[in-house]
Amino acid sequence: MATTEPPFTLGIEEEYLLVDAQSGDLAEAPAELMEACTKELEDQVSPEFLQCQIEIGTRVCTGINEAREDLKRLRSTVARVAGQHGLAPIAVSCHPFADWKAQHHTDKDRYNELARDLGGVVNRMLICGMHVHVGLGTDDLRNDLMGQLSYFLPHLLALSASSPFWQGRDTRLASYRLTVFDNLPRTGLPPLFPSFADYERTVDVLIDLGLIEDSSKVWWDLRPSSRFPTLETRICDVSPRLEDTLTLAAIIQSLARMLWRLRGLNQRWRLYDRFLIEENRWRAQRYGTREGLIDFGKRAVLPMDVLAEDIIALVAEDADALGCRAEVEAVRGMIARGTSAERQRTVLAEAQDAGKPTEEALRDVVRHLIKEFHADL
Repeated sequence: MATTEPPFTLGIEEEYLLVDAQSGDLAEAPAELMEACTKELEDQVSPEFLQCQIEIGTRVCTGINEAREDLKRLRSTVARVAGQHGLAPIAVSCHPFADWKAQHHTDKDRYNELARDLGGVVNRMLICGMHVHVGLGTDDLRNDLMGQLSYFLPHLLALSASSPFWQGRDTRLASYRLTVFDNLPRTGLPPLFPSFADYERTVDVLIDLGLIEDSSKVWWDLRPSSRFPTLETRICDVSPRLEDTLTLAAIIQSLARMLWRLRGLNQRWRLYDRFLIEENRWRAQRYGTREGLIDFGKRAVLPMDVLAEDIIALVAEDADALGCRAEVEAVRGMIARGTSAERQRTVLAEAQDAGKPTEEALRDVVRHLIKEFHADL
């Protein structure tokens, strides 16, 4: 077994919604906005499936501090350029009151093909996510860690939950985004593969049949990237606040290193049946951090703050080695503040208590999300 330490580089992708800065209504990105962003950010910015969305991606970053600077630059640029058009970006996985039926998809070959292939399922894709790439070097390591890291996917979803509303109604879920995304094929938790070669043989069945062109059309919560030598974590809702995104990225990076370190000691994280992991995934989707998740080793539902302390202890050595101990420990503050889903509900309740009708109270939620986007810039 190779003992050379992988690079553990970081790459972060985020999708934003564009809204009218005054009304909070969704707004389609004018061509001039995309042109101005592209002029400054080049290939680090792109349109997304819907015309009201914009996607950014950091460079390959050696550590969390480099990721912070690049992500701050990307968010700041999008916010500044959008402001010149009377718009504002919000980093949230579902708009509080927009109607998906009123949206139009971007006229781009990839998105036209998606609209054709997926039919009515894709029409509801008014959702945004956040993806974290960790550089691992070898394919076999990516496959090995994918199976083990899956255990922690519900924890990441719970922390990131930011989509409680859909079309102006409280869904009573912390992450409604997943109910939309899970209607697509090839989503959910990744299967377990004995080797990377087995993974490739499985995906190649669909490629050889002409059903998908490559593995980028496999949209699991965690997957080997088709473009980079990375493991790509895709389960997270997008976070309104930049520092929360960085905390999630630091936890993912540190967990990957912890699992690699165990591998070097001929140890590994226990692989639990998908049936059990999916139960935690559902709890995270439904409750966020509020009701806790199952610790399968202890056979108990534990509060999220207890589980977070367990993760901090598990990855302490790795967070120190990667230089992201402060970011990992900032998860305590995330739990204390409550998820974005909880904060959005608080804003709505306060506005309604002040006598505002629901429609106007939801606009207050969007204003809150605009403010949170700018909080760490």
